[in-house]
Amino acid sequence: MGQLDFGIEAEMMSQVVHSIKAACTQGVQVAIVVGGGNIFRGVQGSASGMNRTRADQMGMMATVMNGLALVDALERVGQPAQAFCAIEMPRVMKLFRRDEALQALERGEVCVFAGGTGNPFFTTDSAAALRAAELDVDELLKGTQVNGIYEADPRKVPTARCYQSVSFATCLSQRLQVMDASAFAICQSEGISLRVFNMHQENVIERALLGDVQGTLVGVGLEDSFI
Repeated sequence: MGQLDFGIEAEMMSQVVHSIKAACTQGVQVAIVVGGGNIFRGVQGSASGMNRTRADQMGMMATVMNGLALVDALERVGQPAQAFCAIEMPRVMKLFRRDEALQALERGEVCVFAGGTGNPFFTTDSAAALRAAELDVDELLKGTQVNGIYEADPRKVPTARCYQSVSFATCLSQRLQVMDASAFAICQSEGISLRVFNMHQENVIERALLGDVQGTLVGVGLEDSFI
């Protein structure tokens, strides 16, 4: 949503799609799981008294809107893309199928995944980890509002250090806020490396996809080190 309070900011969308296209032109296969918090957050809806299942379903619909917008923006800059949804809505998006997604990636298309996992009570983190496992990705990237994973909340502990690399074991023992529990469990059990980085950097998506961005790398058996 860029500088907006909600919705989709055209300038931010333009930056995102140009950065993705730049990485694709260098041979990177890109799969993106979109969230919907810029439109509606199921957790917030539930907190205001809504039934949690309905609130989460509304959140999933928000991700579909973002997915359509992202595919449209990619195609307008000349980058082939295809949207898949975890929920059946054939007049809007294809239902996610692993084989079809892999074929699209091989053709050089960006795959955009909407609808979360298709189930309530699961976050976009869980959807990203699930798709990463299904597609056997090289690395799962998570763009955030901070530079990476800190040993403590930097808003409360100004001297807290940011990890350059950290093991899953340390994340568990130190209760570091990396992803929600179900997403973290998938990454750990499947040996999926996770890179957490700050979205507010120049050409950050392209650089992250090409392995050239500062942030925190989380993986099995990594040595803990700080930036």
